[in-house]
Amino acid sequence: MNEQEFDEQLQALHDRVLSKALSVEEETNYTESLFESIRHINEYGQEFWYARELQIALEYKEWRNFKKVINKAKTACTASENEVSDHFVDVNKMVNIGSDAERELEDIQLSRYACYLLVQNGDPRKKVIALGQSYFAVKTRQQELIEHFEDLDEDAKRLAIRKEMKEHNKLLVAAAKDAGVETNLDYAIFQNYGYMGLYGGLKAKDIKALKGLKNSQNILDYMGHEELAANLFRATQAEAKLRRENIQGKDNANQAHLAVGKEVRSTIERLGGTMPEDLPTPKKSIQQIEREQKKKLNE
Repeated sequence: MNEQEFDEQLQALHDRVLSKALSVEEETNYTESLFESIRHINEYGQEFWYARELQIALEYKEWRNFKKVINKAKTACTASENEVSDHFVDVNKMVNIGSDAERELEDIQLSRYACYLLVQNGDPRKKVIALGQSYFAVKTRQQELIEHFEDLDEDAKRLAIRKEMKEHNKLLVAAAKDAGVETNLDYAIFQNYGYMGLYGGLKAKDIKALKGLKNSQNILDYMGHEELAANLFRATQAEAKLRRENIQGKDNANQAHLAVGKEVRSTIERLGGTMPEDLPTPKKSIQQIEREQKKKLNE
């Protein structure tokens, strides 16, 4: 691949995602698709982004201009008392320039935190910069929660996982829609198959009855952190399976969600865990916890 082909492929990636006229509902999903599609994992399981790929995604035409933003991000990294070398790693790629000749192409491997600093210092007039600021701020915060998860109390764990669940449910909705699950009724049926797999045949209405909830109350708002984590795993794996296997048709999507739910249940059983329907229902809803925390902040 020569440099021109490299740039063309990156531009095509950008156009495929951002050329669409996005609705508010779609925006989050496409933002996720854009930045996750250029995320890489190294041999140690660590994630990173290439600066030249991010350059295209963030609509910077010239590398020299993007380098100015990178330098600002490095300065911010130093100011926050973080090692620049931990988050910005210089690398060189060999690219074909024709006639069997190659030359080195300067690039930088960026951590998630480096990307966050970079979009914070980008051109605020670009819509994609605003999207990137939101995306990397949320993801960086989520990473912090993961690293300190065991230090959180039960309420904080529930809030953290419930927030994750909301984000992943958006991705699951998009994947299901691409598979042919289009109407609200279709999606309710699709969700029921996931619940039936995870809860040993119980549907959403059965779980609500078991928890003593009203029809208007959301099941996910009345789960402890362990039950929420099981459902988060179900949602992430169902979305991944639909995408990975390019599943098409409502019936096939329903069966895929059922299979994922059963597999998560089987995993819990193998580990000697408590089945989700046997876990206690918290007395406080997620909304009550949020109100309590907001009240504390205002005191």
